[in-house]
Amino acid sequence: MTNQFQANMPIYLQLVNNFKHRIVSGDLKAGSKLESVRDLAISFEVNPNTMQRALAELERDGLVYADRTVGRFITEDKELIIKMREAVAQEIIGQFMHQMKSLGFSEKEAMELFSKMLEKGDYQNEHAK
Repeated sequence: MTNQFQANMPIYLQLVNNFKHRIVSGDLKAGSKLESVRDLAISFEVNPNTMQRALAELERDGLVYADRTVGRFITEDKELIIKMREAVAQEIIGQFMHQMKSLGFSEKEAMELFSKMLEKGDYQNEHAK
């Protein structure tokens, strides 16, 4: 798995965000077992210490828990996952509004444009097509 990391944020935080997104989107299922730190580090092409730091952060957030004899697992706390999903969505919306304001759009103009694009179904990034 080749990863493109941003220079403006520590890699471990980018890993945390990656895992959060995968957990709240359902890509990583509640209760599922994670690979070992070493295997995850290899997959993400990062130092095992960096991966360990990211997983420790996810444990602090309650999204991952460790069973010393078996490994690490995604939380089964569906309420926590729902709350985290909303928090991630709010962060994305905040970033969107910040970018729209930096382009000179008012909140009302940004929302009107957003609504218009949703109605048309014209919200796919041209680069993603």
